[in-house]
Amino acid sequence: MVWQLLTAPFEGLLWIAEQIEERATTELEKTENLQKRLTTLQLRLDLGDISEEDFVVQEQEILEAMQAEMDEQEQ
Repeated sequence: MVWQLLTAPFEGLLWIAEQIEERATTELEKTENLQKRLTTLQLRLDLGDISEEDFVVQEQEILEAMQAEMDEQEQ
């Protein structure tokens, strides 16, 4: 019982650290996925798989998502 009382604060801090790590990893994966989508979109345009108009629309969506992600990280 005494041991549990002594280690409880450390276990709480460890849990908080794990939650922070999990959230940071999730945020990084979101950003990386958006960057990959943008690169893929550019390649599809270069290969002629999509039209310039489709590229512009999809690029704008991705850039807006990236901006929203950056705004969310700043808060």
